[in-house]
Amino acid sequence: MHKVKAWLAKTPYRDWEVEVASADASFRRYFRLRRGREKLIVMDASLEKESLAPFLDVTGRLLGVDVKAPQVYLEDRAEGFLVLEDFGSRSLLNVLNEANFDSYYSSAIDEIVKMQAADAEGLPLYDKPFLHFEMDLMKTWFLEKYLGMTLSEEEERMLAEVLDTISETVLSQPQGVFVHRDFHSRNIMVTPSDETGVIDYQDAMKGAVTYDLVSLLKDLYIRFEPEEMAALALRFRDRAGIVADDATFLKWFDFMGLQRHIKVLGIFARLWLRDGKPGYLGDLPLTLRYTIEAANRYEETKPLAALLERVTLPPLPAKGEAQ
Repeated sequence: MHKVKAWLAKTPYRDWEVEVASADASFRRYFRLRRGREKLIVMDASLEKESLAPFLDVTGRLLGVDVKAPQVYLEDRAEGFLVLEDFGSRSLLNVLNEANFDSYYSSAIDEIVKMQAADAEGLPLYDKPFLHFEMDLMKTWFLEKYLGMTLSEEEERMLAEVLDTISETVLSQPQGVFVHRDFHSRNIMVTPSDETGVIDYQDAMKGAVTYDLVSLLKDLYIRFEPEEMAALALRFRDRAGIVADDATFLKWFDFMGLQRHIKVLGIFARLWLRDGKPGYLGDLPLTLRYTIEAANRYEETKPLAALLERVTLPPLPAKGEAQ
């Protein structure tokens, strides 16, 4: 707090009240500024200043296609701070329930369609090596370091074959669109005017048409019935004008989900083991469930499901316990 207050003292917002708003899985922190009824957000990226340039670049791309990204009112790249439009404190996760998910997800699907019209030129490419780099995090950080498993040679071969099948299927679908990469209920804000506000997109890449759809409908923080999510996935296909039959599109959707969730198993374990952040360990059971469910739907991925069905997750660390 001291650092952000010292920076604000040099800005037109020096007299505004400041309070902690949130932190994320990186080293960025967020503060809320208040003056009467006015509210703004300060992004403190002073510990990773290099993240500001991509954030500002992607903000411009999204605003250019009418996506509800925050307006930038002040930037200081040298110190690592931004002052942004405040979308409020209601995330989609705060409001979703069985009665309204269809409406909210439908609005979010519209935002994905708009995002995919954004300029993706120059963004990093979700190519085969990167897909595998991400999936390899599961073996290293989740299976070996977190669970203490040692795979046999046969299991190593099986895993390599399944991961290759996953990446090939992911790459068989339409490519080259803007990919937010974390378009889920914690990164979608419901603004005071009930608009869909999009945040935390600075790691955007160019990749497959189903990636952000998977993030939204196979959300790691809330779950609805798979049949209902499949129907919404097909609704996205139709809105986006993607030519594919139901079975083909849903296989793309499932295999993109496998790639993402395999990666996330590794990332959530790494956040605890390497970075001392235990907050995501509680989300491992749902991530694992999504992975096993999707893998069991297809003959070529059932061996992965069988491996993961053997997993027993450790108890969560006690509050305050350090790694």
